[in-house]
Amino acid sequence: MPRDPIQQRQQIEDQIIEAAWAYYHDDLNQSEIAEKLGLSRATVVNYLGEARRREYVRISLSPDVFRERQISSELREKFGLKECLVVPTGETGDQTLSRVARAASDWLPQLLVRGDRLGVSWGETIFKVSQYAERRPIPEIEIVQLVGSMTTPLGFAAETCSANLAQKFDATCINLHAPLLVEQPGLAEMLRAEPVIARQLDAVRTCNKVLFAAGSCEPDSHVVRCGLVSLDLLEAYKARGAQAVISGRFIDAEGNAILGEMDNRIIGADIAQMKGKDVALLVSAGLDRVDPILATMRAGITTHLATCSATTAALLNT
Repeated sequence: MPRDPIQQRQQIEDQIIEAAWAYYHDDLNQSEIAEKLGLSRATVVNYLGEARRREYVRISLSPDVFRERQISSELREKFGLKECLVVPTGETGDQTLSRVARAASDWLPQLLVRGDRLGVSWGETIFKVSQYAERRPIPEIEIVQLVGSMTTPLGFAAETCSANLAQKFDATCINLHAPLLVEQPGLAEMLRAEPVIARQLDAVRTCNKVLFAAGSCEPDSHVVRCGLVSLDLLEAYKARGAQAVISGRFIDAEGNAILGEMDNRIIGADIAQMKGKDVALLVSAGLDRVDPILATMRAGITTHLATCSATTAALLNT
């Protein structure tokens, strides 16, 4: 007689949990677990992988290890930063981004204390940080969406980034209930004056800590891929010296804001509001991000930097 499917699923679930506990807590090897549970070694390997996929198990390394490396100290001293975290570069750009984002997600809770108001930007990097973050309640903090919302096929909307982190840290989430970009400056002005949005923008201005990335001005930049700017508009900004994109705003190589007609139509933090924070954690990696990172540091925004060793080497050689 065939077994009940519900009981069968429950048995598999129990074996996944038992295998994970035996491997990560009891220090048994895969063969020993297979013998103990009456399974094949291949099944144990699959179950351990499934436990990690379901986030029953989280493997993390102490951020202190990566902050105390000599290369991290050299980077910190050269650019006058408070702290730097440098992880090994991966074999691909995607692997490197994932490594840096995961390390930053482990580091971020150490930078937060009771009463903080953390402003969260957007983009693929920040989305990955919010995904990788471990659940770790931090008393009485607020997570604030720094820029308005925008429909994007890329899957990393601004409100998702802030909501993810708020959920992980048991924080109050202050989303910015307005579009990132509207067609007319007058409409943007009217929206900013709406009481609900005005209160949310006040929260944006009063963040004491921010989490953000440095976007490039290349054609594959997320501001182009998500439709915030056209290629023609991007080229126009580059002709004026644009070197990086911070929360949808362009800056030049020296970190100066490049103002254009688009700025009057954006609802969200501007470059001036990103400065003077207790913590401004920049998460960015890749050789195509070297110039944007330099521009961002020269803008006086960055206090903390999470990146990779190849990017660090290039920064130190500038």
